[in-house]
Amino acid sequence: MRRFKSIAEMKDALGQELGPSDWVKIDQERIDTFASVTGDDQWIHIDVERAAREMPDGKTIAHGFLTLSLIPHLRHQIWHLESVERGINYGLEKARFPAPVQSGDRVRMRQTLTSCEPQGDGYKLIFTCTVEIEGREKPACVAETVGILYERK
Repeated sequence: MRRFKSIAEMKDALGQELGPSDWVKIDQERIDTFASVTGDDQWIHIDVERAAREMPDGKTIAHGFLTLSLIPHLRHQIWHLESVERGINYGLEKARFPAPVQSGDRVRMRQTLTSCEPQGDGYKLIFTCTVEIEGREKPACVAETVGILYERK
């Protein structure tokens, strides 16, 4: 885990990979729970028997948005900013899902700070987040996330 005392110190890390997170297993229970919460119950996600017959590798696949939703959790394993009072999710510049995450896969995230600019009383930070799948060449997700952080006065 990288630790930064201030946004000024973090800004010195522009363009650097801040580190990978730990691996997280994406099991069928997690996929089913996400489907239940979001209402996205397409069979490719939740029907294990049908997937065994009809999917290319015989497994269900995780929702792309499930993978995207892991970014905050994985980020907490990568860096910590001591001076932050609060932060908000400001959105995404873009998100792509180059490869599916299959039930049973493990994923982790690599994150790079690509921009840090003043925004009102805070700072707008843009990160390139790459969620990789263990043992695979193509990542599950590549997203540019935008957040606004406010430092303690």
